[in-house]
Amino acid sequence: MTDKLPQTPQSYWRQTTDLPEFDTLHENIQTDAVIVGGGITGITAAYLLQQQGMNVVLLDAGRLLNGTTGHTTAKITAQHGLIYDEIIQHMGKSKARLYYEANSHAMQFIEQTVRDLNISCGFMKQDAYLYATTEDYAKKLEKEWEAYQTLSIDGQLDDTIPFSVSTHKVLSMPNQAQFHPLQYLADIVQAFQEKGGKIFEHTVAVNVESSGQQAAVLTKNGRRVTGKYVLACTHFPFYEGRGLYSAKMYADRSYILAVKTKEAYPGGMYLSVDEPARSLRSLSLPNENIVLIGGESHKTGQGKDTQTHYEALHTFANKLFQVEDIVYRWSAQDLITLDKLPYVGPVSTKNPRVLIATGYRKWGMTNGTAAAQLLTDIVLHKENPYQELFSPARFYADPSLKKFFIENADVAKHLIKGKVQLPNTSYEDLKRDQGAVVLIDGKRKGAYKDQDGQMHIVDTTCTHVGCEVEWNHGDRTWDCPCHGSRFSYTGEVIEGPAEKPLQKEDFTMLDNATDENSGY
Repeated sequence: MTDKLPQTPQSYWRQTTDLPEFDTLHENIQTDAVIVGGGITGITAAYLLQQQGMNVVLLDAGRLLNGTTGHTTAKITAQHGLIYDEIIQHMGKSKARLYYEANSHAMQFIEQTVRDLNISCGFMKQDAYLYATTEDYAKKLEKEWEAYQTLSIDGQLDDTIPFSVSTHKVLSMPNQAQFHPLQYLADIVQAFQEKGGKIFEHTVAVNVESSGQQAAVLTKNGRRVTGKYVLACTHFPFYEGRGLYSAKMYADRSYILAVKTKEAYPGGMYLSVDEPARSLRSLSLPNENIVLIGGESHKTGQGKDTQTHYEALHTFANKLFQVEDIVYRWSAQDLITLDKLPYVGPVSTKNPRVLIATGYRKWGMTNGTAAAQLLTDIVLHKENPYQELFSPARFYADPSLKKFFIENADVAKHLIKGKVQLPNTSYEDLKRDQGAVVLIDGKRKGAYKDQDGQMHIVDTTCTHVGCEVEWNHGDRTWDCPCHGSRFSYTGEVIEGPAEKPLQKEDFTMLDNATDENSGY
C-alpha cells in the first residue's frame, strides 16, 4: 500500500502558496511590539496591532507559516470535538459559553478580514459534524448535545453521515467554515508589510529581558529587538519565564492525506469522536475532487512506526471513496494543555510585558485568531471577556491537578526508559532511506542512511531536558517523547521546546564504522 503514498511529506498549503522571503535580522531595533512566531497568531496579532497605530516587528526562526499553521486541516469552527460538556463539568456553564463565543467571534473575524482585504482563499461556509461509531461514544455525543442546548449553541442530533461509515449518533454545528490558511495569511502579511511592518526570517529568538516599561528579544546572532511588549507566538513558548509550560502541556502528532477521488464530495466537515479519530473535509477546487483525510493522533515520539499511521488513513480513504491518487501527505504537531484550553496572556505574574499564546489542541484557526485578538487587547490595555478564561496563571484542581501528575509521570517514565533500554539494531543493518536507534561502541546513537547511502549519526539525547529521541520513519525526523521537540535526521531543530540541535557524530571517526554502501 505504501507504494501509492507520496515518497516524502509535503503540505498542500505550502506547495500551493507563493510566500515572499524576508531577510535575517542584522541590526538592533527599537519598536513598540516584538512578535516572535510567524503563524496565524503572530501574523494576525501583528496586523491588528499595526491597525491600532503601533510599530511592530515580526521575527521567525525559519520561514513564515512553516509550522503548525502550514500543516493544519484548516477548519474554521467552534466545534472542537467533545469539549463543551467537559468544560461545563469542570469549569462551569459561563466559561463554556465564553469558550464558544471566543471561537465564534474568531470565525467572524476571519470572514470579515477575507471581505475587507478581498482575499481569495477558498473561504466557504460548511456545516461541521461530530460522529460516533460506537454506543459508548454515542452516549458522549448525546451529553455534548445537552451541553449545546444548555449553552444555546445552534446544533442538531442525527444518526447518519453521507459516507459508508456505520454511525450511532451525529452532532452538527451549522454555518462553520473552511479555507486555504496560507493564502489567507499571505495577504495579511502583504497588508502588514505595505503599511511599514517589519518581518525578519531565519532569526532565532533565544531569550527575553524585561525591565520597567520595556522588554527585549535577544537573538541567536547577538541582536536585540526592544519594545513595550514581547509576544511569544511560537507554538511552544521559546521563553517560559518560570511558567513551567513544559510540565503543563504535552505534544500530540496527527497525520493528513490529500486524496483525489473519483466521486464528488457531499459537503461538510466531519470528525469522529471515537479512537482512532478520523477527520474529513474537501478542498475548494474547480475541476478536481480532493479530500483531506486526517487522524491517527498519538503523543509525539511515542507509538508505532509512524508510516503505519499514513497507511491506516489510506485504508480508510479506500473504504469511503474511489481513490484515484494520493497527491500529498503530511503531519502536524499540536500542544494540549492540562485542561484543554489555550494559555494566552502574561508568561508569568512577574513578567506582564512578555505575553504568550500556546496550547490550541488542534483548533488553531479559531483559537489562534482568538489568541491574537486577546493579545492585542492586553497590549492596548483594553478589557477582553476571555482574558480570565485563557489566563496562563489559571489552575483548576480537577482535572488539572490529576493531569499534571499523569503527564509528568509519563515524562519521567520515558526519561528513565530511554536511558536503560539499549537498542538491538545495528547501523550495518540499515537499508537506504531507513533510520533507527542503534548501538555504536556501546553507546546509544541515532542513525539514518539516506537515499544515496550516506550515513547520518546523531546523539539521541534531546537537548531540552535529556530524554532520548525516537526515530519517526514517516517524516524522517527524530522526535522526543517527553515534551515533543523534533529534529531533522541531521539533528537540526524543527520544533521546540529544544533550542539546540542534536549533537552530530562524525561517522568516519566511530570505531568499526565501515559500510560498503555508505560511501565511506
